[in-house]
Amino acid sequence: MSKSAIYPGTFDPITFGHIDVIKKSLKVVDKLIVAITDNIHKDYLFSIEERIEMVKKSLFVDLKLNKNKIKIISFDDLTIKICKKYKASLIIRGLRAVSDFEYEFQLAGMNKKLDKNIETIFLMSDIENEIISSKFIKEIGKLKGDLKKFATKSVIKAIKSKF
Repeated sequence: MSKSAIYPGTFDPITFGHIDVIKKSLKVVDKLIVAITDNIHKDYLFSIEERIEMVKKSLFVDLKLNKNKIKIISFDDLTIKICKKYKASLIIRGLRAVSDFEYEFQLAGMNKKLDKNIETIFLMSDIENEIISSKFIKEIGKLKGDLKKFATKSVIKAIKSKF
């Protein structure tokens, strides 16, 4: 039986930290659904369509990851509902620092209350990617800094087109 997981996030934009978590997830599951949220309470630099395209280009063009193991979707619902829709028994969450843990721990607990059959797995990106955040790379891009250490060519091109 194949094991599927949902990796939800805003990916505004996708970073090497996210990609690290995606690569590690593929060692644990057979199918990973990268679920890009369009939460109305956030102010995005990129539209949902742009983020989907950026994730696809980063993973499949820049990095040439296996398209058969990764599906990219958008969603605006509870993550638990997306898990049920795609028959995923796991939620993948990335941790960068201890400061992320409290929120992620509460979120995992709430998801467990909503559906006791779905587990949350926390994965950390490698040490060189721990400090990378979408917020910071947008700021670096806005100030015309070098983004090569933080994101793929497709993402860098998209960020430069915004500023």
